[in-house]
Amino acid sequence: MKLNYKRTFLVGFAFFLICTFWQAYDTIIPKILTDKFGLDQTASGFVMAIDNILALFMLPLFGTLSDKCKSKLGRRTPFILVGTIVACVAFVCMSFADNAQLNKIKDVAPDAPNAQVVLYEADLEIKNPEGNKIKICEKFSQEEFAKIAMKDSEGEVTADYTNYVVPARQAFAEKTTKENPSNLIVFMSLLLITLLSMATFRSPAVALMPDVTIKPLRSKANAIINLMGAVGGIIVLILGIVFGTGKSENAVMSYTTFFAVIAGIMIVSLIIFKLTVNEPKLVEKMQADSKALGLETEYSEDEEEKAKSGDKKLSKKELASLFLILASVVFWFMGYNAVTSKYSVYASTVLNLDYNTTLTIASAAAIVAYIPVGFISSRFGRKKTIMAGIIILGTSFLMAAFMRSGSSMILMNILFAMAGIGWATINVNSYPMVVELSKGSDVGKYTGFYYTASMAAQTVTPIVSGFFMDIKMTSLFVYATIFVFLAFFTMMFVKHGDTVISKGKK
Repeated sequence: MKLNYKRTFLVGFAFFLICTFWQAYDTIIPKILTDKFGLDQTASGFVMAIDNILALFMLPLFGTLSDKCKSKLGRRTPFILVGTIVACVAFVCMSFADNAQLNKIKDVAPDAPNAQVVLYEADLEIKNPEGNKIKICEKFSQEEFAKIAMKDSEGEVTADYTNYVVPARQAFAEKTTKENPSNLIVFMSLLLITLLSMATFRSPAVALMPDVTIKPLRSKANAIINLMGAVGGIIVLILGIVFGTGKSENAVMSYTTFFAVIAGIMIVSLIIFKLTVNEPKLVEKMQADSKALGLETEYSEDEEEKAKSGDKKLSKKELASLFLILASVVFWFMGYNAVTSKYSVYASTVLNLDYNTTLTIASAAAIVAYIPVGFISSRFGRKKTIMAGIIILGTSFLMAAFMRSGSSMILMNILFAMAGIGWATINVNSYPMVVELSKGSDVGKYTGFYYTASMAAQTVTPIVSGFFMDIKMTSLFVYATIFVFLAFFTMMFVKHGDTVISKGKK
């Protein structure tokens, strides 16, 4: 049994374009909401949670709908084609609504000649670094405020600019939005269309891999798929550097070109996918290979009909394993996503470190680990490999809980590299364990189960971990460690969904 890497790579273009979109969305949309429309962090956070909330019911729904699709293009391809095209168009159109709002606040853009004067004369109320509400006019005279330089002689952003000018600019954007919310309404409408479109094909796109891959090779195949997704995210980060989307002087900029490039990458990926992936043909070959290797479960005629229609019920033991796997998914996402969503704040307040470096190291370590992990799980089984990954991830979080400002930067980088490897070890094997339990033609439905569990955790954990951080900032890694090791406990009792390892076969 050998994985067809070329075929898996081409199938992976569907996941590649998904990850490309989400990397751009997650990094730029929060900036637009706060910098252009003046939303506070709570309101912005709620908007950013909409996609997870939609995913809770849309991913299982469209996974199931794709299971029942009888298109000549296959079960998954029609959803991928239509969803990608609509999402790309709506995504680019979002930048037009953003530009309309930009025109209203262009006088306070960092490069505007009298930006500080306009902000001062707007009589704005902001929160100072201590969290107290003040008015600009109570802190500075007009002349003092107008002289605040964005950068000092060494090119560093000044504290006064960060603490007063930036909040004032956001307050000005908020005031402008409240006076005329039409642009925000249009932007939010397009955002909703974009999110709905992306949700229609995520489960079908992910379900395509097990559709065309025999069961024992799905961990290896999932490693390739995840690797492609990670590459898509890194490409967007590089483009962000090229376009300067993270620079202070570009806080109020037009994103139309950037969005168009992202949409272009998605469309090119879709074209490659469509020209090289013949879903019906690949599914037929997978079924033939499975039968030739004796991997198909034999049913009676009645059971086979139920399996084909997706109605074949799991046994009690299989159902128990499914619930335990999904509980594990919830637990490790509760731990891992708490760190990824809160680490930037934690790093600056507790560690006094640049969060970009450690997160980049974690991502790079995960990318390097994906393919070797696929081979390891094929040799030792998915469950054992996942439990090893949980130990690695949990240990790195536990040790990080003791790190403080002045601690070794090298040690923190090592811990995040461990976290990246641990997460890759878990991530490569968890989804194949869920779909291993699928019967007949219901892979899409089980894909929806997996994403419902993960999205539920990602919706809840930033709020819960934030609550504990408000009580004690250093609780982040303790919180993450507890949930990661809870996943170890639930995985111990999983009895189904592992790799079928045939002795003498490689």
